[in-house]
Amino acid sequence: MALVNFSTIKALRASKDREEVFKEVLLLVLARATRVDSNVESIEVSHVQKALKEIAGAEFSEGDILTAASSEIYESQSLERTLTNATRQLDQEDRAKILYCLSDLIRADGVIRSNELDFFDQAAIALKATPSEIAGLRVTAN
Repeated sequence: MALVNFSTIKALRASKDREEVFKEVLLLVLARATRVDSNVESIEVSHVQKALKEIAGAEFSEGDILTAASSEIYESQSLERTLTNATRQLDQEDRAKILYCLSDLIRADGVIRSNELDFFDQAAIALKATPSEIAGLRVTAN
């Protein structure tokens, strides 16, 4: 995959490709989460790669993930604002997948720190996730 530049997220108003927005938001959230505790561990990067491949069908190198974690998109707008804007293009299932992957990543190294919980809460609020989405619950047909 090409170097990460978040062009879809930067141009959300013009974007109509929900799958591309989902993929970029998932990468953005997970990559940024690896840096929350200022200690990017290889297990976290591997976890991000696995989630992106399984959930979004996208392969990213370790370098792509590290680049995304410190992307210049944060210089132009905050993560919260970026996620709030992206939420308009994401459906309930997308938001639930993002939060599931994020909670799984936070648990990856076996230690959950308060700044990781703060990051999760900020992401969930910015994504306008409901409590049921955060819990991973959704309606199923009988």
